[in-house]
Amino acid sequence: MPARSIASGAITFGLVTIPVRIHPAIAVSSGLTFHWLHRKDLVRLKQQYVCPEDEEVVPRSEMVKGYEYAKGRYVTFTPEELKALDEQSTQGIEIAEFLPEGAVEPIYYERAYYLGPDKGGENAYALLGAAMKEMGRVAVAKYAARGKDYLVLLRPQQGRLVMHQLYHSDEVRPASEVPAGGRAPAPAELKLARQLIEQVTGEEFKPSRYEDQVRKRVRELIARKVKGEDITAVKAARPKAKVIDLMSALKASLAGSGGHRRAPQAAHRTQVTRKATARQRRAG
Repeated sequence: MPARSIASGAITFGLVTIPVRIHPAIAVSSGLTFHWLHRKDLVRLKQQYVCPEDEEVVPRSEMVKGYEYAKGRYVTFTPEELKALDEQSTQGIEIAEFLPEGAVEPIYYERAYYLGPDKGGENAYALLGAAMKEMGRVAVAKYAARGKDYLVLLRPQQGRLVMHQLYHSDEVRPASEVPAGGRAPAPAELKLARQLIEQVTGEEFKPSRYEDQVRKRVRELIARKVKGEDITAVKAARPKAKVIDLMSALKASLAGSGGHRRAPQAAHRTQVTRKATARQRRAG
């Protein structure tokens, strides 16, 4: 079944306008949800807002929205005033510039959507995607919808366009806030580290290999509980933090993975490298 679109829009740059439909690219799995129930009758509880000043439950008819401009001081807004604060929704995806692939750090990516052509825009949509693919370019654009102004990135993928919602610059903390420390690695350490990485190197990301084991385990435990079985928590062994010699740790890791089959691509590259080295030695 085709994915349902959640909105319509139009990609614009220069005098070009391409009507598109926006489809969710991600089916978010936020884990399993447990609800608060009344113990005596197992009825789900409702959330209420209580004023701590007079300890009374406040109905929605008596609630107003406010902004705290100073400690304990608020300015309130009516629903009409809140609408005036919202960004006007244009549904337009206005391209500001085209950049090389990889120009935007992944840390700026927030969520993803698929863009599909809307009626009448099929040819222009295909042409834009093909040109971006051939040139190795992505597009940075602005998108106003649902009362907000979004920074987005468009990139071609499998004959389609993907729209990534990006964080703004003031939402991403600089890496310099995190202390790095440590000395520069010695050549021998780098060599061992490269060998260890080579043991488990692949060339293609296959997400189906990786499953949410926690959610799977919780579902299994819930199924047992539904059947009337008791669930007993198993205390996991807590690893002890200890500082060890880096070279010793790398050597031990390599020795421990010596019996494991390395990734096919890595094994092939190693074999080719060894053959090339042998030919160079014979030629010399």
